[in-house]
Amino acid sequence: MPTISLAIQKGGSGKTTTTINLAAALKQLGHSVLLIDLDPQANLSQALGLLEEVEPNIYNEFQKAASGAKSGLKAIITERSGLPLVPAALELAGAELELVSIYGREQLLSRMLKPLKNEYDFIFIDCPPAIGMLTVNALVASDYVMMPLQAEFLPLKGVKSFMRHFQQIKNTLNKKLNILGFVLTKYDQRKTMNRNVLDKLMEDYGDKVFKTRIRTNIALAQAQEQGVDIFSFSKSANGALDYMELAQEFLKRVETR
Repeated sequence: MPTISLAIQKGGSGKTTTTINLAAALKQLGHSVLLIDLDPQANLSQALGLLEEVEPNIYNEFQKAASGAKSGLKAIITERSGLPLVPAALELAGAELELVSIYGREQLLSRMLKPLKNEYDFIFIDCPPAIGMLTVNALVASDYVMMPLQAEFLPLKGVKSFMRHFQQIKNTLNKKLNILGFVLTKYDQRKTMNRNVLDKLMEDYGDKVFKTRIRTNIALAQAQEQGVDIFSFSKSANGALDYMELAQEFLKRVETR
């Protein structure tokens, strides 16, 4: 089943929030989702209640893969929301340099994930907010990219920069890679800037923009403080309603491709 990278060249875009809560919504709908935290800041792991680093983690898995080990991904834990997770590690920050001399370095994550393809309905990868070797590994391992972004002009510039790298990777390393869509987060219909950014995004990318918008909702941040997804925190919150709507639209997009 599909592997999806959540990526954009801009921090604070809603990548981690979307990774967690879209996965949780899909779980509510009966699907199995594996989460992979590929960001050295470990925001995904921390937002799911892992306040201290655990081993094994994704860095350990990269070390094994770089050494030529062929065993499958072992660093999978199930956190309090019931979502399977491969946690991050601070050492990932140094992995960019460590991987430079490794043969086939862009395909390491692909090789790790290959044995798991039939064990989960979806695999979500929360990428770092930059195009380095970790993000390249994620994109090479993925079928689709989802790009969450706030409806502001700096994130919009981040989209244009990311799209240039995306096209290079698609042309040279992963021809099956496609854009699944752009998701606006922290969206407020009353704000002129938000509406203007939506209009510009629609003008540039048309039906690649998800119809579902994630509204500004304090409960999403509160859920992360508690180390759980929005459905475990408050099923009636606007954040839960929005991510459930996004999950349904997500499934339709994946099924029609």
